[in-house]
Amino acid sequence: MTISVWLNGAERPVDAATVAALVAELAIPGAPRGLAVAVNGAVVPCTHWTACELKSGDAIEIVRATQGG
Repeated sequence: MTISVWLNGAERPVDAATVAALVAELAIPGAPRGLAVAVNGAVVPCTHWTACELKSGDAIEIVRATQGG
């Protein structure tokens, strides 16, 4: 089932039902290492990604930690 979410500020249709499924759908290289995910302003620890269900209209931020200065 496709839902519409706000991903990093842009509206996007996704087929994922959970944060874990969304990360897999996005095929982010190296995930989950170095990723931080927030849903509606609340950080979701990676240990909770499979239990965190997504709903249409959710605002999701995904950021990657990078090395450097």
